[in-house]
Amino acid sequence: MASDPPRIGILGATGAVGSTILQVLAERGFEAAEVVPLASERSAGSKVTYGSDELEVRLLEEPALEGLDLVLSSAGGSVSEEWAPKAVAAGAVVVDNTSFWRMNDKVPLVISEVNPEALDSHMGIVANPNCSTMQMVVALAPLHREVGVERIVVSTYQSVSGTGRRALEEMRDQSRAMLAGSEPTPPEIYPHRIAFNVIPQVESFKGGDDYTTEERKMMDETRKILGAGEEMGISATCARVPVEIGHAESINLTTRDDLSPERCRELLAEAPGVVVADDPSNGVYPLPSEVAGSDDVYVGRIRRDPSAENTLNLWVVGDNLRKGAATNAVQLAEALVERDLVRVPSPSILD
Repeated sequence: MASDPPRIGILGATGAVGSTILQVLAERGFEAAEVVPLASERSAGSKVTYGSDELEVRLLEEPALEGLDLVLSSAGGSVSEEWAPKAVAAGAVVVDNTSFWRMNDKVPLVISEVNPEALDSHMGIVANPNCSTMQMVVALAPLHREVGVERIVVSTYQSVSGTGRRALEEMRDQSRAMLAGSEPTPPEIYPHRIAFNVIPQVESFKGGDDYTTEERKMMDETRKILGAGEEMGISATCARVPVEIGHAESINLTTRDDLSPERCRELLAEAPGVVVADDPSNGVYPLPSEVAGSDDVYVGRIRRDPSAENTLNLWVVGDNLRKGAATNAVQLAEALVERDLVRVPSPSILD
């Protein structure tokens, strides 16, 4: 372990994920020499909460990166494309929450409970998976190790906080208007009204693809994290629902070897970062309203699929802002410190 605590920068500190990162750092007692919140000119000079302190947000510019050892970035793909390499050039290791670096061959895509050994090969940047991928793979990795996952069909029910604070405000405004019997203003964040609705589109359709960019992320990232190729069949349908925090997923899982529901529960109960809540006849199953604020992934409704061999159905729920983004980023920062990997290797991603 490095002898001196690292100076850590939080890029995108005023956003939903950035503010949650600050909260999780304080909660977990991350030992840092200094925590430096960074943001665009619009937010520079504002204050953010870190434990019992308030920190002033600094303008994201190259001098602000000097002396940082770690940067946790959640400021969007275009910002990360430009500024992650600049942070590496300044000597910092970047844990990136955006989609930009995830599928780069030089960048490990890491979940702390699943493949922490991938950190050892980092070249200056470590990628945090997509929030929906994260919670699914935390639940499926122990099953894959035991019986081999061959096919995944997943449908997601994703909360509005996954899009950010403006989306939450839009949903609340629409809900207030409709409950008052008024017509809500036209949507700006989503293609349709989200209040009292379900939108079968998360992110965008590109290049005539019938699958959204979110759905492609789930397919591609899952294979990369689990070290699988196209032989692992994955099909995803992602929907946005009018829930503030917490993504839910219905997963139909086919395995190489038979796995009973009882053994599945045992494996998941033993897995780090997983909680089994599975007594449906008594109303016990994971709910976003109960999972919000937790760092664990919750699994319930574990049952056989009567229409196919070696196939189970699972219901998986997680807090998309915490384990889906902020908590895993902090856990990766902790692991980098513990493994003495808070240094830019040579060659680095810049070479």
